[in-house]
Amino acid sequence: MGGEPGISRSGVSQDVYSLFRLDGRIALVTGGAGLLGSMHAEAIAEAGGIPVLLDIRGDLAIEKAKQIADRYQVPTLGLKVDITNKAWLQDVIQTVIQRFGRLDVLVNNAANDPKVKAVDDQSWTRFETFSPRQWAEDLNVGLTGAFLCCQAVAPQMVKQGQGIIINVSSDLGLIAPDQRLYKKEGLPEDRQPVKPVSYSVVKHALIGLTRYLATYWADRNIRVNALVPGGIQTEQPGEFVRKVSSLIPMGRMARRDEYKGAIVFLASDASSYMTGTTLVVDGGRTCW
Repeated sequence: MGGEPGISRSGVSQDVYSLFRLDGRIALVTGGAGLLGSMHAEAIAEAGGIPVLLDIRGDLAIEKAKQIADRYQVPTLGLKVDITNKAWLQDVIQTVIQRFGRLDVLVNNAANDPKVKAVDDQSWTRFETFSPRQWAEDLNVGLTGAFLCCQAVAPQMVKQGQGIIINVSSDLGLIAPDQRLYKKEGLPEDRQPVKPVSYSVVKHALIGLTRYLATYWADRNIRVNALVPGGIQTEQPGEFVRKVSSLIPMGRMARRDEYKGAIVFLASDASSYMTGTTLVVDGGRTCW
């Protein structure tokens, strides 16, 4: 993470291709068993790094890690952890350090992402009736979890004199959800589904956390940036995809692998003079 373009962490000049390499770097990915988390882990492996997939679904994290190891021929590790449990999280971090001897990158990806499903009654999502319990759970995972992960990795990164933290926000961390996307014909207003308030609040807050920590740890050579992805097309109903696509200048949602380049950029020396900012990869949606 050298301070000059073309300069590696050791101060040796690199060519442009080498700047993007992650050879031997240890990268934690929270929510690593999920759709986007597993893609982040794959990106790190493709660039030569060693991804450690952390997830509350331990068996799935282990399975995904093995698949990545087999495909990219790099060491991987899948571990079960509840990132809202500080003691458990610290134990897992120590396990990683004992095994690999260092910790270079943290990708704070885990979050509750309640899907707006095609059912008759999702009135629970509406602001007026949104449960304080659900609010607390969503903030606990998406925001407090990221806060605790940053606390847990900081001692090792400070000891090393370098580190990178990537907070995965969302286009809904820059703009409000367009609730018209979820509107269902024939339902009264108080039963219309909406994107819950907690999701947008968490994603906005992660950008604030990014800026705070970037300045807080700047003199420790720990860089902190946020990735702002747009929506990924998976198995959503065709009408929903068409509505979302009409709000995006590029006219489509993202493919599941289209954030790999951004993760490698932020995790590598290619972004060595970048901290405290947001990298927006949303097909242009937040331009409108």
